[in-house]
Amino acid sequence: MAVQRNPAGASVNSRRSSAISTQSADSAVQEQTDAREALAEEVRTGLVKTPKRLSSRFFYDAEGSRLFQEIMHTPEYYLTRSEYEILDTSKDDLLQLFAADNRPFDLVELGAGDGLKTKILLSYFQEKEANFTYVPIDISQSALDGLTADIRRQWPDLRVEPQHDDYFNALDQLSAGSDASKNHPRLVVLFLGSNIGNFSRQETNDFYSQIYSRLRPGDQVLTGFDLQKHPAIIHAAYNDRQGLTKAFNLNLLRRINHDLDANFDLSAFDHYEMYNPENGEARSYLVSQKDQTVVIPALDMEVPFRYGEVIHTEISRKFTRTDIEQLAKATGFAVTGWFTDCKGYFVDVVFEK
Repeated sequence: MAVQRNPAGASVNSRRSSAISTQSADSAVQEQTDAREALAEEVRTGLVKTPKRLSSRFFYDAEGSRLFQEIMHTPEYYLTRSEYEILDTSKDDLLQLFAADNRPFDLVELGAGDGLKTKILLSYFQEKEANFTYVPIDISQSALDGLTADIRRQWPDLRVEPQHDDYFNALDQLSAGSDASKNHPRLVVLFLGSNIGNFSRQETNDFYSQIYSRLRPGDQVLTGFDLQKHPAIIHAAYNDRQGLTKAFNLNLLRRINHDLDANFDLSAFDHYEMYNPENGEARSYLVSQKDQTVVIPALDMEVPFRYGEVIHTEISRKFTRTDIEQLAKATGFAVTGWFTDCKGYFVDVVFEK
């Protein structure tokens, strides 16, 4: 016998879907506006500094994200493959740490994005029927919406509670009003992908001190660190033979042209990367290949460049075990887990309060 569906109910569902779609569209427009304003401020202040500088966080527009996906599959770029291997081979050990004393836990991911590597853990934890909730945090509502929909499609029973906020506000909310007893879930904070390498030493210490102040005893942080190794291996990772990293860096200028009506001539700039094994810093630059002046009408700016002048775009710090242990000690944490890939190129480390 056929089931007759209520036309009125269908109308209500249609209106709800339409309202949600409109909210998502409005959110996407606002995010684009906010991103353009942030880029404008970065260009306005960064291109008058000596040396000139632009933050690497502006690499990731749609084209930049596409190029980075290609970079991750190049033979030279070992970082993503290394962390995939670690999470896959160590997922059971990580679960034992996260669920110690049979406590439930909130798996809190900072800057979740598409959650690609985290899904290795989510799949295994679901298979083992772990008592946990996934809490992705991101400032991009559209990224959160896409990730949440994907997770609910793959694992309908997985508890997921997305947080559209900055890291520390979200951690404040998660830790408020709870204690370290077994009645409350342990917070397990994920900061994967060697993103910490983009911070200066002082910024790194400040970052972990801020996290520490928001956690309870027994809470944990899992961080991905790129380890120091033969300088040629690191240098090659940022100078792939296909030229994708060069295109990725130059795309920042294309984005400024598009968003701020600038007239950067991409053929008049080159990409240059250097790695200093003495301090573990890989630095990326865009280099002016001639004397030139760039006009940015949206900011009412003219920016002169000398031949050979650089724009510093990224720092990617590499760590030793001593560096990581000293970081933990300086910010109040204990190192309770250390997981490397088979080549010893990369490490995921568990800090515990």
